[in-house]
Amino acid sequence: MPDLIVLGELLVEVMREKVGVPHTSVGKVYRAPFPSGAPAIFASSAARMGKNGKPTVGYIGVVGDDDFGKVIIKKLRKDGVDISQIRKSEKHTGAAFVQYNEDGSRKFIFMEGAAGETSPEDVKKEYFKDVKAIHIMGSALSISERSRDATYKMIEVAKEANKQVEISFDPNIRPEMLGIEKTLKILEPVMENATIILPSGEEAEMLANMIGKGKEKACKEIFKRAPNCKLVLLKNGAEGVKIFQKIKKGKNTEINTSEISSYSVKEVDATGAGDSFGGAFISEYLNGEEVQKAVQFANAVGAMKVTHFGPMPDHSREAILKFMEKNKN
Repeated sequence: MPDLIVLGELLVEVMREKVGVPHTSVGKVYRAPFPSGAPAIFASSAARMGKNGKPTVGYIGVVGDDDFGKVIIKKLRKDGVDISQIRKSEKHTGAAFVQYNEDGSRKFIFMEGAAGETSPEDVKKEYFKDVKAIHIMGSALSISERSRDATYKMIEVAKEANKQVEISFDPNIRPEMLGIEKTLKILEPVMENATIILPSGEEAEMLANMIGKGKEKACKEIFKRAPNCKLVLLKNGAEGVKIFQKIKKGKNTEINTSEISSYSVKEVDATGAGDSFGGAFISEYLNGEEVQKAVQFANAVGAMKVTHFGPMPDHSREAILKFMEKNKN
């Protein structure tokens, strides 16, 4: 059974070929289908970046019984993800149409289909027998109520199987869709249990309920709202990552901070870079690498992703190590 288990939406992306072409432009080119879904990107990265086949990675989710579903399953299987818990639905596979704007933002048209069909019944206790870590995406909490309940159940089942289980959390959830109060309410069961949190600056401020008060202050506040959290990795894109690590000193604890710079690359498509970073970091962390080195490696994975069009690249661990060697400071 897998060491690391990921649950959430599976979908394909249909992406505008060029920047600045709105969805309203009739007859302009899209490129597709690209396997996607934030949790799937994370799982793909964690599996591909494993060392000597560890950690093993499993996925719980739902696709349609159609060609797009086949594309997703083929990619995950190729990357080494166990797909035995991916269920097929009568609904079509989820899809997202992506528009790239000149200011760097994106606009999505989302067709949920089977993406939100993951349910508590899909979370089977026997699958968690050897679990060392689970990963939670905010998108799995917001896409549907049944997916949210499945996520909550995964936390319970994982903790029953392993009291020391690592629970990493990437809060890619949009408070403008649900409202800040409802968003924080939904996140409470996750925040109470998460041991590693990987926010962007805006997400950190949301989690700490400190909108507009500064991302670094917010990261320190997160530890008060997430009592089991020992590590917050603030993702700053091209600026790199700031590490906030809870350290025990006698009866007291303190928060140590450090920064790991990013790599300079020519951007082709940033979609999925943060999720690729997260998967690579957790993979290294579970293999016993120290935090700073794991972040440096994950930064390289995120940078290499940016050079690739589409959310889920094929880069191997060996390719990343060569990239790091070539780009030594």
